[in-house]
Formats: sequence, C-alpha cells, structure tokens
Amino acid sequence: MEEPRLINRLFVNCGVDFRNLVFPLDVYENLSGFGPTNDAWIIAAVELGQEAVTKALARVNLGPKDISAIFFASVTGIASPTIDARLINLMPFPTSVKRTPIFGLGCVAGAAGISRASDYVRAFPDQYALLLSVELCSLTWQDNDQSIANLISCGLFGDGAAAVVIAGANTPLAKREGCTTCLAGPRILDTRSTFYRHTQHIMGWDIGDMGFKIVLSPDVPKVVNEHLRGNVEAFLSDNGLSLGDISSYIFHSGGPKVLEAMETTLNLPENALEPSWRSLREVGNLSAASVLAVLEDVLVNDPGKPGTYSILAAMGPAFCSELVLLQW
Repeated sequence: MEEPRLINRLFVNCGVDFRNLVFPLDVYENLSGFGPTNDAWIIAAVELGQEAVTKALARVNLGPKDISAIFFASVTGIASPTIDARLINLMPFPTSVKRTPIFGLGCVAGAAGISRASDYVRAFPDQYALLLSVELCSLTWQDNDQSIANLISCGLFGDGAAAVVIAGANTPLAKREGCTTCLAGPRILDTRSTFYRHTQHIMGWDIGDMGFKIVLSPDVPKVVNEHLRGNVEAFLSDNGLSLGDISSYIFHSGGPKVLEAMETTLNLPENALEPSWRSLREVGNLSAASVLAVLEDVLVNDPGKPGTYSILAAMGPAFCSELVLLQW
C-alpha cells in the first residue's frame, strides 16, 4: 500500500483484539481463485460444523438421532450437496431429517435461523430442530482489493461456527424432564422479520472469478439509528411489553459503530451490550455465527432470572433485521 499505516489505524478502529483463522497463514498464500478457496471452505466447514453440532447436542443429552430438522446458515462459501447433507453422511441423523440450507442472509442469519427453527417446532411441538452456522470469513478476503470496505472487513471479521438446539414445547427437554444437568435455555415467545426496501447497496457480496468481494457501506449505523428503535418498540407492543420490560439484549456483534448505534437509538443502560462487545473483542465479527456466540455467553455466564425477558437481534444484507423475544 502507498500508506501502510492506514491499515493499522483501520484495524484498531475495528475493536477486535483476537480472532480465529481456520487455516495457518501460509495456507492462504497458496489459495487463489474461487474454486480452490471454496473447496477449502467445504472441507473446513464440515469439520467445524461436526464439532459444533456434537458439542451442542452433548450439552442437552441429545444425539443426532433425536433431530428432526436441520437449518444451516452460511454466507462465506457455497456447496451442493450442502454442508448439512455432508454431515448427515458422517453422523447418525435420521434419513427422514428435513434440511433447510440458508445462504445470502449474512449477519442476520443467526437470528433468522433461530426464528425459522422456532417456526418449525411450533408446527411440530414433539420434535427437535438444529441450527448450525459456519462462517469462514478469512476465505473471502481479496488480496488485490485495497478498498476501504475490504480493508475494514479484513480487520473486523473472523472464523467460527456455532450450533443451537431448538426444542418443541412437548419435548422432554422443553419440559425440563430427565436432564438435571442440561443447559436450560429461554423460551422463544415471538419473532419479527423486517425488510427495508431499496437498501441492497448497504451490505452483501459481489461474486466473481476471485470469489466474494465485500459490499459494506458506512451507512449501516444510519440504518440502525433510523429503524431499530421503532421496530423493537412495535414488536414489544404487539406482545404487551415495552423496552422497560427487557432485562438483557443479545445482539449481533456487527462492529463498534453498529453496537454504538444500537446503544444510542435504544437508549440502553451502560454495559447492556457487554456480551456483544466482548465477543467482538475476543473473536471478531463471525457473521451469522456472532449472535449465537453472544447467546452462548449469556446462557453460560449470565442467564436471565425466571420470568424475565430478553431480545435477541441481528441485522444484515437486504437490508433487514430479525428480532426474537425470549423469556427465561
């Protein structure tokens, strides 16, 4: 670069202290073009996906055989058969398992995946659904792109995977039966999707021979400021609640400016988004998996008191938002 110090300043402003890369650095030097890079994504996504699924099921004393539906979310690679299908060949899921691969939702897909999985178990309350997200953002970096958007994405995004078990209301897990050591999650009371028309320029990919080129507008915080509070208040009002009834916020770690916009527009108390800030510092923005990493932090370290409410939320390409109302 003509001014190498610029990249250091940009990286400092990303708020990321540490993040994981799926491969050692020398591997990236030998990856060129969409085909080889995407092949590497498939291999790594299967390995990380299997590990995430195994850990999530073990926490609630379930196995692959107990799962009736799989939702798989990623925006950093493409595969057909999809990653979930490849995992079924490696793990003893039932052959009748229903699969819903989700591509293109980007950062919002973690919250949207929970919403779609909760819709499924409402229709089939005796069943369990599984959401898996694998995001390998390092495999989308474009070495020949010196745009500000690409430089920021290089400093902001990391690699990771997460899996979530969503239990139907009539399952033993939802009734807290037969597992005194299970990690008990909140109930999903309601969900809300909101699409903001004519904002497709805000975030996404331009996909070409070299793979995924980032589209990332500085207007993302502006969209948050213009829409999020109204969306949240209307959503809560429809459920007979207000912002004062919410005890915790489980928000996607989009970046410092996005988190600051969320705090400002919702007038949140100090440290209300600390789990999101901590996730950003420790692992970076994991796209769809980020909000799931924040959810794990809250589940393990600071679950809500019985009867209290939380909101899980993310925003992403289209531009759009997804809200999930939780009760502990």
